[in-house]
Amino acid sequence: MRTRDSVVPIDDLQRAAQSSAAARTGRSAWLLLAGSFAAFTVGAGLMHSYAVFLVAFIQAFAWSRAETSIPYSVSQLVAGASSPMVGAMVDRLGPLRLLLLGSFLLTLGLIASAHISALWQIIVLYGVVMTFGANCLGLVVFVPILSRRFIRRRGMAISVVQSANGFARAVSAPLVQLLISSFGWRETYLIQAGFMAAMVVPLAAMLRRGEPPSPASTGSSGALPASTAPTIAPAPGWTLAEAARTPHFWLLFAVYLFTGLGSFLVSLHQLAFAVDRGFDKLYAAEVLGMGSFLAIAGTILTGSLSDYIGREWAAILAYGFSILGVTCALFITNAHQGWLLWVFACCFGLTWGARGPAITAKTADLFPGRQLGTILGVITIGSGIGSAAGSWAAGWIFDLSGSYELAFVLSILSYACGCFAFWALRRPPARRRGRPSRVAEA
Repeated sequence: MRTRDSVVPIDDLQRAAQSSAAARTGRSAWLLLAGSFAAFTVGAGLMHSYAVFLVAFIQAFAWSRAETSIPYSVSQLVAGASSPMVGAMVDRLGPLRLLLLGSFLLTLGLIASAHISALWQIIVLYGVVMTFGANCLGLVVFVPILSRRFIRRRGMAISVVQSANGFARAVSAPLVQLLISSFGWRETYLIQAGFMAAMVVPLAAMLRRGEPPSPASTGSSGALPASTAPTIAPAPGWTLAEAARTPHFWLLFAVYLFTGLGSFLVSLHQLAFAVDRGFDKLYAAEVLGMGSFLAIAGTILTGSLSDYIGREWAAILAYGFSILGVTCALFITNAHQGWLLWVFACCFGLTWGARGPAITAKTADLFPGRQLGTILGVITIGSGIGSAAGSWAAGWIFDLSGSYELAFVLSILSYACGCFAFWALRRPPARRRGRPSRVAEA
């Protein structure tokens, strides 16, 4: 016979069910974050290795610096131009399908790159095929869903994923240089293709397990766990047309443009610059790679700080370290100044990608809603234009002057312009909707 005390109140059962659902939702959110980090690391690592292949191509084909920079510049243009498409695709298809498409294109491009014999071939393969594939494993895919799953900790979540960029650069440069020195650059492309193919299944499994539980399994309330629960009611979502009518949209575009320009006037050619100054190729790759490892801490720290001190101050702090690093590079004249190379590598590496979380989180702050992926994709065109121009211009400047000094000075000026544009984003935009339709008026 049951006693009165053995009956569990219905409210307690509901609270227990909601607590269990919230825990499952929280675990899936963190698993999604881990899967996003891993996928972005793989894609970014394969793409960043071009800086090492650039030196190999110059030796193998006797291309000029400007010519060898063309595939990378095309890649940045395609990355920017394809971002709106990728953003729209992820809004419709989800990150898992984009991961499968991107992995296929990257594997195909790497296999074909092992057999190139002309510049136009690497332009098509690296600049177009692999770039679109890497974009399907990039921030435009993961930022919208992470922004919805992590609201109070949005800056932290985005910074963790963005830090994959620095981790990828740190690992890829010395590793790919070692592989090329040991096996040759063609064989290295095939090794990379095999690695990409092997990573598809585990990456897909992580993203699939990170998908949010269905509404039925989370209870009628559909509440998020405390770590991701919003503290305020969400505002109506922004559309691309509404966002584009605000100055903030174009200021973000300018921030992306100047940041890409400042970064890639240096980044692609930093190994070639160190070799020109007399440093051993493998040593220089190791130093630059070690500096890139700092981007992991720098990106996470900057993104997390942006949740507390504001996106603007966090970004300006990152710009300042980048300017300091490039300034140190200007004073390197020979291989006996290894300490300057280390300071440059550490300062520039520490802040590589560190502005990304603040910029993307600021975009999510200003223009939340279901079209965030599309909005972010269009704004990212600015990054593609700046990165493409910087990559090619640095090589062109070297071909004309025999030095990267002017390119590095322009990098500092570009970073300064990015600072001013970001500071102008302090106040949120006023919402100005278009003319209502006749149906709405009726």
